[in-house]
Formats: sequence, C-alpha cells, structure tokens
Amino acid sequence: MMRLLTAVSALALLAYPLAVYYGLSRWGVGVVAGLLAVLFLLRIIAAKQTQLRELKYIAWLSGGAGLILALLGSVFREHGWFLYYPVIVNVLMLGLFGASLWQKQSLIERLARLQEPDLPPRGVRYTRNVTKIWCLFFIINGAIALTTCFLPLQMWTLYNGLISYVFAGSLFAIEWIIRQFVQRKSQ
Repeated sequence: MMRLLTAVSALALLAYPLAVYYGLSRWGVGVVAGLLAVLFLLRIIAAKQTQLRELKYIAWLSGGAGLILALLGSVFREHGWFLYYPVIVNVLMLGLFGASLWQKQSLIERLARLQEPDLPPRGVRYTRNVTKIWCLFFIINGAIALTTCFLPLQMWTLYNGLISYVFAGSLFAIEWIIRQFVQRKSQ
C-alpha cells in the first residue's frame, strides 16, 4: 500500500504544473489548494519508503513547503502561491547535490556505487563532475522557473510542465551516452 502511495504521489507531483493549470481553470483556488494539500501530505507520508536519507529529507521539505504554499493560496485566495513550488524543488535539489560535493562521496557517486561498488578513481572524478553539472542545471532551471512565476499561467505551465522536463531528460540522456563512451574507453 505504501509503495502505491509513493508512486501516486511521485506521479502527481510530476504532473503538478498541469494539475494546477487544469484545476484552476475548472475548480478555482480553494479546491486546488485542498487537493494539493492532500497530495503534499501523501508526499510526506510516502517519504518513509525512500531508502536514501537525503531523498527522504527532500520529500519532507518539499512536502512541507508545498503544504505551506497550498495553505497560503487558500487563505489569500491567490493562485500565485502555487507557482513557486517548482522553484522550491530546484533549490532543494541544488542544496542536496551541492552539499554532497563537500562530502566524501557525491550523491551521483553514491548512486553509481549501487551498481558498481568498486568504482575506480576515474569513475569517482567523473561522478563528481556530473554532480557539478546537475548543480548548474538546478541553478538555471530554478532561475527560469522563478521567472515564469511572473508570466501568464500558460507560460508557467508550459515551462514547468513540459520544457523543464525535456531539459532534465535531455541532460540525463546525454550524460548516459557520455558515460557509456567513457566506460568503453576505460575498458
């Protein structure tokens, strides 16, 4: 049951911009705020299933921030509060990835070691550089997400509900291709 909650909350949060846009056009701020509050509560509850400690913290913090934004939107009857959630998520992810650069192992290295426990020094350097690239991505993506908060809702939805995912997916795919090339070269 908990895995189902985790999957539902993750899927719903991926669709967050579309849900906000659709919900506001159909039901208004009050209903959307209530639905978002339930969604963010699920996010917090489902965090128990997360194995990496840092990802658990991100789930709790992003869920808590989302609850606060939903409450503010409901109290002030203003949908603008909902628009800051993607910005908060980018800041939290930047914090998570960035803080790992000051630890013995970067977050990407820890994830890589789940598949390859004996990561060679070259792999450690590579994962540290990938972590830096993701930090840069979160800075740029967060800045654009913040900018869209001051644009029409359609533009906010387009960027945060589609374009930012295309950028993140492209970065992930490019990194995967480069990693395959680097791994073949080192064998």
